[in-house]
Amino acid sequence: MESIHKVLIAGIGGASLGTEILKCLMLAGRYAIFGCDVSRYAFGLYAHGFERTFLVDRSNYADSVIGACRNAGTQCVIPGGEEPMMLLSRSASRLKSAGIHLATNLPAVIEKFTDKKSTFEALGKMGFKTPLTVAVEQRSDLDQMAFPCIVKPAVGTGGSSFVFCAENYEEAWLYSAYLIKNGKPCIVQEYIPEKEGEFTVGVLSLPDGRLVGSIALRRIFDAKLSVLSRGKSGLISSGYSQGLVDDFPEVCAEAERIAVSIGSCGPLNIQGRVRNGTLIPFEINPRFSASAYLRALAGFNEVDLYLQFVLKGVEPSARAIRPGYYLRSLCEIYVAPNKVSQWSIGSQTV
Repeated sequence: MESIHKVLIAGIGGASLGTEILKCLMLAGRYAIFGCDVSRYAFGLYAHGFERTFLVDRSNYADSVIGACRNAGTQCVIPGGEEPMMLLSRSASRLKSAGIHLATNLPAVIEKFTDKKSTFEALGKMGFKTPLTVAVEQRSDLDQMAFPCIVKPAVGTGGSSFVFCAENYEEAWLYSAYLIKNGKPCIVQEYIPEKEGEFTVGVLSLPDGRLVGSIALRRIFDAKLSVLSRGKSGLISSGYSQGLVDDFPEVCAEAERIAVSIGSCGPLNIQGRVRNGTLIPFEINPRFSASAYLRALAGFNEVDLYLQFVLKGVEPSARAIRPGYYLRSLCEIYVAPNKVSQWSIGSQTV
């Protein structure tokens, strides 16, 4: 009988990366799954599939997560979002000392490629085609920009938060100034039309840097869930990918080339649009992405592949992808008021 490994997901809010990872692990059927979150209203605290869940302390996050891991006896923790990833990555040595494997990319890769300014500077130096990108601190920084353009924070844009499509110079500066005034360093990128396709690509590498493979989904925008905004200037996708998984060799080859060049040693998600037949990345996330479960349904369960290697030393084998359209929606859950009120920091599922 196959041994069951205990895994904890840190960050399990509803319709989030954390709950998508839960579904990947449940699909694999060989894990005892635990979860934690800083909010007593997190969907995952009450969701089916967890052995136990924990409320952890936002102000003492790493120590609180380590405490939850010890309580559950877990050997591995998977960040369920960008903020948990950043916080835990900065405490990677403490997790390692506690005997807990952090299932994410290298801290150096995370630090560089969660900052969009450094991301596109690095990609440009490596010779990859990228959108025209400028860091904006004052109005004149926009003088070289093409329009329409995309204005977004340099960090923390998971789910396309605070992303705006500007039609002209004045709009671009207005929104840039808003971000700057609110303490969000921003970048502005030329807008690339989606007519040749927008893709989200998962590229998995092992902790030793060996490339496992990739899988590409061409996004569709018929459903409102996948569209943040749509106007005469262009379309901005939301954080909810859905669409066609198929054999896209050129797209996957470019994404894999990026992963190898940046030294990725773990999960990596690349989002981009195709222009003149070439994938042009506009976002890189050095973590599992919220489309992980769609990929798992298609036959590429990157979460399971990664964990089987780090926990059991199982070398990933070739996988047959099931081409087709992978669609998604939201689901609901009822929670009684007394179930919410009984939570306290460090408490377990009530």
